Amino acid sequence: MYAVTRTIHFCYGHRLLNYEGKCRYLHGHNGKVEIELESERLDTRGMVRDFNEIKQTIQAWIDSELDHKMLLNRRDPALPLLRKLGEPLFVMDENPTAEAIARLIFEYTASQGFPVTAVRLWETEHSCATYRPTATRNRRIGRRVAAVRSTSTAA
Repeated sequence: MYAVTRTIHFCYGHRLLNYEGKCRYLHGHNGKVEIELESERLDTRGMVRDFNEIKQTIQAWIDSELDHKMLLNRRDPALPLLRKLGEPLFVMDENPTAEAIARLIFEYTASQGFPVTAVRLWETEHSCATYRPTATRNRRIGRRVAAVRSTSTAA
């Protein structure tokens, strides 16, 4: 099995609803996402996938949709005011946790035809969340046969 990983840095803000810690307030992160692709065979160029293809597709999407935006749950009461102020937003159906953002990036990557097996989102240098489907051979985006694995090295 061959594997390649592309790392992409981006900045985003968010807050969590129904949360008692500091993350209930609007705040930001300098995030790092690691996108892992795997293949049993290399293509005719001798690659799992060209890193530049990942950059042109996935990094371009992250730059346009997530970078320097507030990622908020659609039920967030701050949305109307932020919209009125013209703030850049990305609205999610769920709390914009590191786990949910990792899954969002995984699903977009898979929808673009990349053989993605895992996405890790580092919120800080000490804490990351990983999304990896339970059945890596079954990547249909419409199915919810996936489990979220969260890893934190912060105590």
